[in-house]
Amino acid sequence: MLSERFRHLHGKARPLVSACFYGLAASLISVGFQFAINILYRWSFQQPSQGGFWHFAWVSLAVIVVASLVTGWLLHSYCPEAAGSGIPESKLAFWKDFGYSPPHIAWIKFIAGAICIGGGQSLGREGPSVQMGSNAGSSLAGLLGVPKQNRRAANAAGASAGIAAAFNAPLASVAFVLEEIIGDLNSRFLGGVLLASVIGAFVVHALIGAQPAFELSSIAEPTWRAYLLMPVAAAFAALVGVYFQRGSLLLRRKTRHHRFIPRRLHPLGGGLITWVIGILVFAKTGQLGVFSLGYDDLSSALADGIGWKLALLLLAGKFIATSFCYGLGGCGGIFSPNLFFGAMCGACVAGIGSQFLDITPAGKILLAVGGMSACLGAAVQAPVTAILIIFEMTHQFALVPGLMIAGLVSQAIARKMNHANFYEQVLLDDGHQLQQLIPPRDLRGWQNLPVSAIIHFNPTVIEETHETALKEFLVHHPYRRFPVVEKGRLAGVAVRTEIEAAIFEHRPLELESAVTCRPGISIRECQNLMIESESGMVVVTRVPDGPVLAVLTLHDLLRAQLTMSERDNGA
Repeated sequence: MLSERFRHLHGKARPLVSACFYGLAASLISVGFQFAINILYRWSFQQPSQGGFWHFAWVSLAVIVVASLVTGWLLHSYCPEAAGSGIPESKLAFWKDFGYSPPHIAWIKFIAGAICIGGGQSLGREGPSVQMGSNAGSSLAGLLGVPKQNRRAANAAGASAGIAAAFNAPLASVAFVLEEIIGDLNSRFLGGVLLASVIGAFVVHALIGAQPAFELSSIAEPTWRAYLLMPVAAAFAALVGVYFQRGSLLLRRKTRHHRFIPRRLHPLGGGLITWVIGILVFAKTGQLGVFSLGYDDLSSALADGIGWKLALLLLAGKFIATSFCYGLGGCGGIFSPNLFFGAMCGACVAGIGSQFLDITPAGKILLAVGGMSACLGAAVQAPVTAILIIFEMTHQFALVPGLMIAGLVSQAIARKMNHANFYEQVLLDDGHQLQQLIPPRDLRGWQNLPVSAIIHFNPTVIEETHETALKEFLVHHPYRRFPVVEKGRLAGVAVRTEIEAAIFEHRPLELESAVTCRPGISIRECQNLMIESESGMVVVTRVPDGPVLAVLTLHDLLRAQLTMSERDNGA
């Protein structure tokens, strides 16, 4: 078996071989995903657009309706975890489930994502590539015999290879995984992430070619006039990124639990809105940028330039369409749309600025790519990734200073206006408290957290103390200590051995005194209370002897400390 052969490898060779496997599997899936999207989009949108307006209108409407219905059915019948970008889910799997995720997620994500994006919805392919890559790494690790609790390395390596293959940007993929998913640039997983991203780049070069995502002829050094306008373009793009996050996630929160429209029909709403906006833009300009990735219009804008009025129209149309596609549960990411937004913001500033200043073609390109970096950086709040990904997608050294200026401006605006980045906010909206999911790196910071970050809510309590009830209670609950509640108020703590003795001797139950605390006190204070407790349990209440909210046991403390120590070791 594969797992047996893997175990026979030398201990030091095992991580290297496994990282190669993870990178190869994730990058092949990502490249296949890209091919599937491009083929479907070419046959259903690009070719029909050449047959006249009405022909294109009816064909595109049929395609986007069918694609949206199929996407909704696949996601909500078989795998709700595959909806949306996939990056928050990958981060959740890395931290909460030690890198493990169910194997079927990658296949549902591949099919639903290709149909959704290739079928016209205004979303990107990077989020699905990350989720499919991390899931492929986790599944392959299982085949190699790696236990579920040790799959973080596989998750991170697969995610890195997936995004490297999606954008042909291995450096940016490493930075993104370390910045966003792991949250540590010095992680012990760095070696595997680097190796997997290199494998991803090799696979892309072999199957697609070594060319960058956006081919630009070598540009001259931009003049001071472009740098003078760069803060304006970056600020405009950053504000667009900030309000895209706010608008799309507000719509997601409002519609997620809508009682009157089944969730499987939500993607259809995003598809129809995209079609209405896209067909209006097509009728006026002949451009298809509102649909799908929009890379053709984006590449054309970078290579040949674009008027500011057309750029503003495409920006508005793409912004609204993407907000609804993501907010209504489509299957795709936000990288590509934010790159599109940013390029159009830069083109608007360049076009308007040209009426007052002499902006060279190199300056216009600088403003467009600076806007791309600023908009993406504002949404994900990962400035290193935003700079590297634009550089690797263009291969133009002359753009680097402008990208750095754009990064500074965008981070200042984004961190002032949004408390969490796009992916963190998705997790918060879904009820995942980040201080529980990702503990602080240092012991002092962890001990100063409120105890509510690690306690067990909805505890098992004893409410009836007569003999029959206690016998039945012990059968169903294997724990050693239980809070006892009488008439809605905390009476004390019962130890299992005392409960058994009371039943055997047919006598009333004797309780130990309960040590209580409020949910807002620090873990450090609660540790001291734990030492004072006779029962080894601290009961959390809002008022003394009031209703029981939660309990804290030694097991809870040890589990939380183990998670923190894994983080300190580079997780």
